[in-house]
Amino acid sequence: MAFRGLAKAKNLDRFPGPTAPRKRYSVEQNSQIQPNSFRAPSFSHHPITDIASNKSLSSYEAEVKGKFDQIVPLLKRVSEFQNQQDFVSKAQDLARRELGFDLPAHVLDKAWIQPLDMRALFAWCVFQAHQLVSNDFFDLDPLKGAEDSNEAKGFESFLIDCGFHLLDVTPCSDGRLAHTISYALRIPFSAVRRRSHAGALFDIENTVSRWVKTEHRRFRESIPNSASSPTRYLKAVTYHFSSLDPLHQGCAAHGSNDAVAAAEGLKRLLDFREAVENSFCCGASVDLLLIGIDTDTDAIRVHVPSSDSEILLDRWVSAIDLYEDTKLLSREQSLQQIANQIESCAPGKPDQGMVSFITKLIANNISQIDYVREFHGGAYSDAGHAERFIGVGIGFKEVHLRNLTYFSHLDTVEEGAPDLDVGVKIFKGLNVSKDLPIPVVIRFDYSGKVPGAKERAIADCRRVNSAISSRYSNLVENGLLHTLLTIRDRNQKSSAEVVGSSLDPVSQEVH
Repeated sequence: MAFRGLAKAKNLDRFPGPTAPRKRYSVEQNSQIQPNSFRAPSFSHHPITDIASNKSLSSYEAEVKGKFDQIVPLLKRVSEFQNQQDFVSKAQDLARRELGFDLPAHVLDKAWIQPLDMRALFAWCVFQAHQLVSNDFFDLDPLKGAEDSNEAKGFESFLIDCGFHLLDVTPCSDGRLAHTISYALRIPFSAVRRRSHAGALFDIENTVSRWVKTEHRRFRESIPNSASSPTRYLKAVTYHFSSLDPLHQGCAAHGSNDAVAAAEGLKRLLDFREAVENSFCCGASVDLLLIGIDTDTDAIRVHVPSSDSEILLDRWVSAIDLYEDTKLLSREQSLQQIANQIESCAPGKPDQGMVSFITKLIANNISQIDYVREFHGGAYSDAGHAERFIGVGIGFKEVHLRNLTYFSHLDTVEEGAPDLDVGVKIFKGLNVSKDLPIPVVIRFDYSGKVPGAKERAIADCRRVNSAISSRYSNLVENGLLHTLLTIRDRNQKSSAEVVGSSLDPVSQEVH
């Protein structure tokens, strides 16, 4: 068993856990990514890179983030003419033309009595922008990853061919990893189970419950394949690190210590597998995968497991190094060399299905490396946090962009307090320090097939909203934290439904 007690060790610094992907597979050498190392005068793509997909993803990123980034400039213009006689009509016309929605009339109407509540307007605009993005995501499928898309069907078939009937990925809830699935790994979002947690420390009991549901469905409905098929449940953790500022821009939940982030991720994986085996015998074993992501370049490193799931923390295959090693080869030669080096990197003989799967991840990530090179100058300018809102609850299938959302996956604020507190701390620096409020979107997905599920989802939203108001009462009382309550039927393709907001007008009591 590989390093089962490692995460409890006091001297984790003795493990390499370097701050950038290591050159090849040598334990002695590291390859340090330098700022702007990819800014070549004449840009050329790697032969594996999907150029058309990169252009499409760039357009989507620019369009979505543009909806949020134009909010502050517009509100500054609104504030300039708030004392004019036709203020309300001018403000509404400007918002409709440039943002695509109305501003709250009950806030604008008070401008002649008191200073305009810019905090409320800011939160309102963030919430409306989120709704527009959500609507377009479910109506138009801009990432081409919906359940009935050719991309999703193709990936699901590929996954089965590799020997896995389900892929369950836990990224860190850090907003810099919100695009892990659709961008960094290029996996159709509907073909993977994603749950984000601070430090990628997923809840083991809940994950075992989801494993049980998956296996039960295979027995009862043969979905995605029959229980007699020799496939496994693949559980992956993606921790993160910074190659350009390792001591400050690593994972906050692990104190920017890459060795701790990797070790704790591995420990969760091992504990999950042990929980399954102890509860359902060794025949119910699952496969594990540990992946690191550089938040500066999106380059991944994969700790290749042996066929008996042994994973070593100080040994991995680096996408950035494979990029350099294969950029002069043909596509076919590149893929073959990637596969060969993946096999040589494993601590023991790897499963061939796992080799095929990791080869695809590396190939997909090479496209993302070129994406960051071409559209972000080789490394993201927002090296730290730059999220637009906090997402709390269960859901947010529509969020797949870097630094758009900080996730706090929870059923109750009490159990999810560590994740939520990290998010609030981040936004105190991003927003509160600028006298802007923290926008929090509460979401609970439900199954419309279950009687009363919608009503319970609404009750969950209100319960969590009340707990947030209590926990962060000082922020709420000063207008520095606003909430939007949303629910969504996971069995439908429609977007989320708004069921309440801290910005709703206060109805006057009738005597």
